[in-house]
Amino acid sequence: METQKTEVVVFGGGCFWCVEAVFKMFRGVISVTPGYAGGKTENPTYEQVSLGETGHAEVVRIEFDPALVSFHTLLTIFFASHDPTTLNRQGNDIGTQYRSVIFYTTPEQEYEASKFIKDLDNGATNSEAVVTAVEHFSTFYPAEECHKDYYAHNVNNGYCKMIINPKLEKVQKEFTELLKTVK
Repeated sequence: METQKTEVVVFGGGCFWCVEAVFKMFRGVISVTPGYAGGKTENPTYEQVSLGETGHAEVVRIEFDPALVSFHTLLTIFFASHDPTTLNRQGNDIGTQYRSVIFYTTPEQEYEASKFIKDLDNGATNSEAVVTAVEHFSTFYPAEECHKDYYAHNVNNGYCKMIINPKLEKVQKEFTELLKTVK
C-alpha cells in the first residue's frame, strides 16, 4: 500500500498569528503550527523570543501535500501575504524575531525559493530588493498552546480585527480558487 508523501517547510513573515491564519485556509495544507526557529536558545518561550535576543524568528511549520498544493504556490501565497522588502519588520512588529525567512527542508525547496526571490527581484518595478533569507531548516520549537489557532480563538481581538482580518481578506480575494472552502 502506498503512503501519502508530505513535505514540510517553515516560513517566517512577521507575527506567527497572521502567517498561521493565512496558511490554514488552503487546500493541500495538512497542518500549520506556530513556533520558533533559526536561533540559538533551546526551548525558547514567547517572552524570550519577543525580546529579540534568542536569534529565533516567529515562524509557522507547514506540512503540505505536494499533490494538492505545490511548493511554488505556497511561495506565491507567502510573498503575497507579507512585505518581503522590509528588513526585520512587518508593520508595527519590529525586530529580528519578525524577519522574513524561509527554512527549507529539501534541496529542491532551497533551489525553488532562491529562484523565486531572484525572479521577484528581476521583475521588481521599484528599487526595493527582497530581503527574505533562505536558510536550511534545523530545529523547530512549537509555540505555547495559547498561540495555536490564535486567530480562530480571538477573532474579536483588536489585533485580529485591525491586522489579521485585512490580510486574510486580501489573500482570500487573490487566491479564491485555492481555498479549502470557496465562499
